[in-house]
Amino acid sequence: MCQSNAYFAQDGEEELILEDVISVKPEGDKIQLVSLFGEQKTIDAKIRFIDLIHHKIIFEKRT
Repeated sequence: MCQSNAYFAQDGEEELILEDVISVKPEGDKIQLVSLFGEQKTIDAKIRFIDLIHHKIIFEKRT
């Protein structure tokens, strides 16, 4: 399986946004996430890093 979990990172902590993410699509200043089960979330964030080995997508909130 190729899905990953998406998190906000802040002050050394990770807050889960969405599990089993299969699609990450930029939409202007926002990012649309879609899960394996069809759940969608649009977040106002930027990508901090993607860890494919550990199946994590780390975002940071825009200020």
